Amino acid sequence: MDHSDLIGFDALLSEQERTLQQEIRTLVETSIKPRIAQWYEDAVFPLEIVPQMADLGLLGMHLQGYGCAGRSAVEYGLAAAELEAGDSGLRTFVSVQGSLAMSAIYKHGSEEQKQQWLPGMAAGEVIGCFGLTEPSAGSDPSAMKTFARRDGDDWVISGSKRWIGLASVAQVAVIWAQTDDGVRGFIVPTDSAGFTATPIEPKLSMRASIQCDIELDNLRVPAEAMLPHAKGLRGPFECLNEARYGIIWGAMGAARDAWQVALDYSNQRLQFDKPLSGYQFTQGKLVDMALEINKGLLLALHLGRRKDAGELMHHQISVGKLNNCREAIEIARECRAILGGNGVTLEYSPLRHANNLESVRTYEGTDEVHTLILGNKITGTPAFR
Repeated sequence: MDHSDLIGFDALLSEQERTLQQEIRTLVETSIKPRIAQWYEDAVFPLEIVPQMADLGLLGMHLQGYGCAGRSAVEYGLAAAELEAGDSGLRTFVSVQGSLAMSAIYKHGSEEQKQQWLPGMAAGEVIGCFGLTEPSAGSDPSAMKTFARRDGDDWVISGSKRWIGLASVAQVAVIWAQTDDGVRGFIVPTDSAGFTATPIEPKLSMRASIQCDIELDNLRVPAEAMLPHAKGLRGPFECLNEARYGIIWGAMGAARDAWQVALDYSNQRLQFDKPLSGYQFTQGKLVDMALEINKGLLLALHLGRRKDAGELMHHQISVGKLNNCREAIEIARECRAILGGNGVTLEYSPLRHANNLESVRTYEGTDEVHTLILGNKITGTPAFR
């Protein structure tokens, strides 16, 4: 039972959507939650769960054909929420694989590229990564310095990327680089000479996940490695919007799990001969947080329905990402406070969620970037520079 659901949210879902939601929730409860504290402590991404995710059709689940599940945007969102209730790092894997790497090939690749890569990625046999961010080009990808030059029938790529999820375990990378003809994307096998991925360690956030530095040292790929239908930053931005959409749901999954842990703890914890949940301060906190979870999920569902109808606008993704990440991290922190000193241990999830959400709040657009996107929408004046 979801005690945070004060509005009958599940009644807004179809039977198919509820069935998928329960399947993913079962995966999280049985395969992730019992082990996530140890994975987080050891800073290990559990590759052994990838086949289970593939079996449930979670990899590229919103794409059609090529072995992908062809699920709706709402179904993808529900899956993201359930996965992030386990841990942000697990939802991030599905996002990097499906919303970034696979979507780049699906949206911008040739038919030959799609046939070559997507079936194996959907089956979890090939892991992908998405190389856009650089050491000096995070919120401003137009400042990227990685460059691809033409050399006969090949492209030679040199540069650096940073905070690239899965790069050290991936078999294929989508690398974005400047060229004499603007920004272009390239499909790069990670065993190519000149490709080096180094995990970023140590981290205080997203510890059950992998983020890497990538060095590209005169890496050579054939002409057919270029994604033919992506030119300029619109190509990677279309993929980023897919990932941002999943975060809108995922953040609320983390918030819901933190809230449930705080509720269970406060029901059992006796203070002055009375359960902690029996005090007005605690009940007020639980109510305020539950209201924000309900509002956040309603926003996510509304945006998901618009996405499925082909009506979702760019700035509306910023509304969801900004609001739900901001609320989720405050909820996780408040839940940690309800747990008192016990809340700083890995026995309980709220502080782990709060630490992870520091990364989720930052990647795919910081609060400031999404605020400026919305400010531009409201005023008609871009204020990025």
